[in-house]
Amino acid sequence: MTRGDEEKTAAHTAAMPAYTLAAAMMIASGSIHAVVNAIVKGGRDKMAARAFTDAAAAIILLPAILIVPLPHGAWGWLAASALGHAIYLYALIRAYQVADFTAAYPVLRGTAPVVTALATIGWLGEPATVAQVAGIALIAGAMLTLTVGRHIGRAALGWSLLTGVTIAAYTVIDARGVRAAPTPTSYIVWLFVLMGGVVLVMFGTASKGAIFAQVRRGWRPGAIAGALSIVTYGLALSALALGPTAPLAALRETGMVTALLIGIFALGERVTGRRALAVLGILAGAALIVAR
Repeated sequence: MTRGDEEKTAAHTAAMPAYTLAAAMMIASGSIHAVVNAIVKGGRDKMAARAFTDAAAAIILLPAILIVPLPHGAWGWLAASALGHAIYLYALIRAYQVADFTAAYPVLRGTAPVVTALATIGWLGEPATVAQVAGIALIAGAMLTLTVGRHIGRAALGWSLLTGVTIAAYTVIDARGVRAAPTPTSYIVWLFVLMGGVVLVMFGTASKGAIFAQVRRGWRPGAIAGALSIVTYGLALSALALGPTAPLAALRETGMVTALLIGIFALGERVTGRRALAVLGILAGAALIVAR
C-alpha cells in the first residue's frame, strides 16, 4: 500500500464516526418531523397550527441570539432559506387542507430526496457512492408507492409536489448555509427566529388576522410542536454540517415509517401489504445509505 493509499484509508476511517453520527441524527430527525406534521394535520385550523408552531420555536430560541455568534457569511443563505420555508409551509398547509395525511405525506416527502440528489450530486457535484444513490432511489420509490391506489386529486397532488420541491430547495440552501456560518448553532438559532416572524406575518396576512383568534385554543399543541421542530430541524442541520447532503437528506425520509405508525395506532388506519412492503423498502434504502 502506498503512502497516498494509507492517507486515504486513514481519512476515510476518521470520517466514519462523523458520518454515522450524522446518519443517526437524520433518522431521529425524520421520526420527530412526522410527529410535528401529525400535530399540525390534527389541528382544526391548519394554518393557525403551523403559525403557532413556528412562532413558539422562535420565542423559545429568541434569547439565544444574544449568546450565539452572528451568522456572518450566511446571511444570504438565511434569507433564501426563509423564503424557501415560507413557500414550503404555504404549500404544505394547502396540501393538508385538500388531502389525507397518509396521501399527501408520502408524495411530498418522497419527492424531496430525488430532487435533492439531482441538485447536489448532479448540479453541485457532491460525492455519493453507488450504494447511496441506490438507497435514495429505493426510499423515494417505496414512499411514492404508498400513493398507488389512493385517491388524490390534482390540486392535492400539485400542492404535495410543490411542497416536495421546496423541501429539496431549502435543504440544499441550509446545507450550504450551516457550513458557511461561524457555528451550526448560530445558523440554527437565527433561522428559527427569522422563520417565526416570516410565518406569522405570512399566515396572519393570508387569514386576514383570523389565526390570532385561535391562540387560546391552539397555543399548547403549538408550543409542543414548536419545541419538537427545534429538535427535528436542529438535528437535521447539525447532520448536514457533518456529511454529504443527498444521502443524509434521504435518510430523513425514514420518518415515513413513524408517520405510518401514527396513522395505524393514532388514526386507526389499516395496514395493507403495500404499506408493509413500502416500509421494508424505506428501511432497506436507509441501510444502503448508512452502509455507504
